Amino acid sequence: MTLLEVLQAAAGHLSKKGIENPRLNAEHLLAHALGKTKRLDLYLDFDRPMGENAKAPFRELIRRRSEGVPLQHLLGTVEFFGRTFACDARALIPRPETEQLVEFILRRAQEATSFLDVGTGSGILAITFALEKTAARVEACDISPEALALAGENIRRHSLDGRLQPRLTSLLTGIPGRFNVIAANLPYIPTGEIPGLSREVGHDPRTALDGGPDGLDLIRELAVQAVHVLEPGGLLALETGIDQATTTATWLALQNYRDITIERDYQGVQRFVFARHG
Repeated sequence: MTLLEVLQAAAGHLSKKGIENPRLNAEHLLAHALGKTKRLDLYLDFDRPMGENAKAPFRELIRRRSEGVPLQHLLGTVEFFGRTFACDARALIPRPETEQLVEFILRRAQEATSFLDVGTGSGILAITFALEKTAARVEACDISPEALALAGENIRRHSLDGRLQPRLTSLLTGIPGRFNVIAANLPYIPTGEIPGLSREVGHDPRTALDGGPDGLDLIRELAVQAVHVLEPGGLLALETGIDQATTTATWLALQNYRDITIERDYQGVQRFVFARHG
C-alpha cells in the first residue's frame, strides 16, 4: 500500500470511531510515525510504498487515537501562539481560546512590565508573556508538581530557564511582589459535569478541570487574593466556562474591581473577563 492508501484507510477508521477531523488526525499521526517534522511533507511521498515496519507504530497510534487518547498526547507537542510546546497528561491541553486570552491581555496591557500566570500548567501563558515581553518580569505558579515539571521542560525548551522559575503554590500563597497583570486559566468545570466530558478531555488531570460545585470556586478565591498582589490599576484576566462570565463579573464588582469587561471567544461564547483594581 502507498502512503496515501494507508492514510485514507486510517482516516476512514477514525471517522467510524467518531473522531473529529479524521483525515487531519491521520496525517499528523502518519507524519509523526515516519519522523517527519511537517505534516505537509507527506504530500511529496504519497505514491511511495509503506513497508510493514513503518506500519506497526502507525497502527498503534491510530488505535490509541480511536480510543480517545488526545492527538496532542500522542504527538507529545502542541502549537500555541506560533510556538511548539511539550504536551502530555501532566497538564491541561492548551485550547485555541487561551491564545485569544493572550491576545486580549497584550492589547490591554501594552505598557505592563510584570506578569503572573496562576495555574500555569504546561507553562504556556508565562512562557508566551516572557517571549513577547522580553524586558518584563514574569512569574508562574501551580499547585501540581507534575504540571510544574512539564512547565520546566517547556521553559528549558524555549531557553528561559535563567529567567523563569515556576513556583509550587496554592493560588497566590507565598507569591512575592506585585504585578501589572495577573492571568489565569483556572479549573472551571462544575464537579457534576466532569463525568459527561468527552473522552479527550477525560485525559486531562482532574485537578485542571474541577472548579467545584458551580465551577467558580478557584476563580472567586483568586479574585479575593489578587487585590493584594496587583499593582494599583493592575489587570486581572480570567478565562471562564460557558455561562460563567456574567457571574464572574458580578463577583468582581462586589470585590471593588472596576473597568470590568467581558469578551467572546471564536465561537461567540462569553469566555474572558477582565478587570482592574486600585
